[in-house]
Amino acid sequence: MIEIKNYINGELVRPKKGQFIDNYNPATGSVYSLIPDSDEDDVNSAVEAAKMAFPAWANTPAESRGLILQKIADLIDQNLDRLALAESMDNGKPLKLAKSVDIPRASSNMRFFGTGIQHFASESHYMEGVAINYTVRSPYGVAGCISPWNLPLYLFTWKIAPALASGNCVVAKPSEITPMTAFLLSELCIEAGLPAGVLNIVHGYGHKVGASITAHPDVPLISFTGGTVTGREIARVAAPMFKKLSLELGGKNPNIIFADCDFEKALQTSIHSSFANQGQICLCG
Repeated sequence: MIEIKNYINGELVRPKKGQFIDNYNPATGSVYSLIPDSDEDDVNSAVEAAKMAFPAWANTPAESRGLILQKIADLIDQNLDRLALAESMDNGKPLKLAKSVDIPRASSNMRFFGTGIQHFASESHYMEGVAINYTVRSPYGVAGCISPWNLPLYLFTWKIAPALASGNCVVAKPSEITPMTAFLLSELCIEAGLPAGVLNIVHGYGHKVGASITAHPDVPLISFTGGTVTGREIARVAAPMFKKLSLELGGKNPNIIFADCDFEKALQTSIHSSFANQGQICLCG
């Protein structure tokens, strides 16, 4: 049976207390892997590793950071079949969908930000002979990234890629429902030569791992995609600490179909947008 491990300070490690969670294949109901039941101690180790790695990573040239992200993107492409199968077994989505959307988009996320950071320009404004005001954007510190289960690797990379490209270090928590592709990604990061501590992945329950990341005083940035109730709790904890927040929360989108529309096209579009990915997608009606 596969034993998923945390990725902390460049190494794959078991949770400190040695506790694991059963990971079920939704198609069969059988347990096929074990997930670390991590807690605050594991998060503290991950944050410490990220803090130690931050000065060197922040001062690494943007081109060099970008090349590592592009290498990770290439490795995702090379492991398309393996990652797609893992996503399908973990999430229950059709293998065809994982191969055509989830995994290709994950590599695109890494490649987009890996190349984009090399062409990023700051703003400047001339003040009529008095001065020039300019903006310099610098790495901020350790980012906490918490991602959901509906598009596991797709949304996981969407969070970590811009943070890493811009010189921040990351402590990330994938959903405990769909942890496998994040675990496989950690192996690819090692293969790509990502420096130790730059990305740390801590698996486990939200009320243990997610809460510890959110409340940690050395994690000034939090990016979360998930339920509104959890997002509200994150905001409650983070607000007094003046953390920078990005919250993409649950919702339900109405479809408005006008009388002069192409009804057949509107019907097919509505069905697709409402039920693609089992309806678990931010673009659905």
